[in-house]
Amino acid sequence: MSKPVVAIVGRPNVGKSTLFNALAGERISIVKDTPGVTRDRIYADVSWLDYDFTMIDTGGIEPESKDIILSRMREQAEIAIATADVIIFLTDVKQGLQDSDAKVADMLRRSGKPVILVVNKVDSFEKYMPDVYEFYNLGIGDPLPVSASSMLGLGDMLDEVVKLFPEYQKEEQEDARPKVAIIGKPNVGKSSLINRLAKEERVIVSDIAGTTRDAIDTDITFDGKEYIFIDTAGLRRKNKIKEEIERYSIIRAVTAVERADVCIIVIDATEGVTEQDAKIAGIAHERGKGIIIAVNKWDAIEKNDKTIYKHTERIRQVLSFMPYAEILFISAKSGQRLHKIFDLIDVVIENNSMRIATGVLNEIVVEAVAMQQPPSDKGKRLKIYYITQVAVKPPTFVIFVNDKELMHFSYTRYLENRIRETFGFQGTALKFIIRERKEEKS
Repeated sequence: MSKPVVAIVGRPNVGKSTLFNALAGERISIVKDTPGVTRDRIYADVSWLDYDFTMIDTGGIEPESKDIILSRMREQAEIAIATADVIIFLTDVKQGLQDSDAKVADMLRRSGKPVILVVNKVDSFEKYMPDVYEFYNLGIGDPLPVSASSMLGLGDMLDEVVKLFPEYQKEEQEDARPKVAIIGKPNVGKSSLINRLAKEERVIVSDIAGTTRDAIDTDITFDGKEYIFIDTAGLRRKNKIKEEIERYSIIRAVTAVERADVCIIVIDATEGVTEQDAKIAGIAHERGKGIIIAVNKWDAIEKNDKTIYKHTERIRQVLSFMPYAEILFISAKSGQRLHKIFDLIDVVIENNSMRIATGVLNEIVVEAVAMQQPPSDKGKRLKIYYITQVAVKPPTFVIFVNDKELMHFSYTRYLENRIRETFGFQGTALKFIIRERKEEKS
């Protein structure tokens, strides 16, 4: 089930990034006093009470700015608003109510989404409350006073946010059909791929990067089995302002990946794999989804006997954090190898949900330890007592050891490789949690 999405919107410099960082628990966004500086990581997973949600930080909205970056930010904020379940509308008590706040309020009212009006920089409730009441003039509900930098009032604000989450989050019957998100940069052929698989023009395709504005669900049946494909948009690229285009792709990808069982990362063969592909792939990897890398436009490449090898090697290099991902060379235009996608989806979903019996896991680990001794430090050697699988999607294992500090990353990777040699787990990440257990005195 997908997590609710909360977007923080408002004009520049009201403290959106400061609030985002306070809620995410780390400095993720860059904070500076120039409008339009928020350019870094823009989403985070947040938990409050029994709720988990994804939070998106948007660039500041300047409703009528002619400035190219600010107008891009407005577009990108519009996407975040369209994607969000709940919107935090942030204003600034020290700057007071501005014309542009009223314009943003109109935009939010038209969206029809639940909005919480938050007045930031209220470092003293006693001193600033009369100024907070001014924001009632926006006609968008009761203003909630907070101070993001001093962490004041955030709990009351989050209580109001979670009250507005859609009820279906708790009650909705899970749709058993496999959900496949098609993610990637603008113009790599995501929509063409879905149209080809669906055998009809379901999604608008054009040479303008990002003609698909919203994530679109398409039901596709193959060999009598139904799948839901989620197409994600790249967005208009009038001027190639790199950071902003990245933000568009990433907002889209985060929300689509959240809902998916498997993510197909589409890469343009004519351009090769890029750092932006790695960023988008990283979202699916971090969330433990099944992953297939589809190298599209393969028919447009001049080939010799080493071409596939070279492309594969480059992809493995740039996406080195996901060596388990399946790679498929396809052409959405000619239909080359597209039938293999469904077989791969089924295999990856099966692997992402695979459970291994505890006895079998421990046999593999005992054998692995016999072949390569665990690391030691200052005369103390790592002891592995026990391993068990505690979850699927992704398969998650807990390893009990005598000292967590001794469990070096490389040894965890070694044990992962041994488990993969036995069970494959193609297309899915494996997650390992290391727990300490004190040695029992005999």
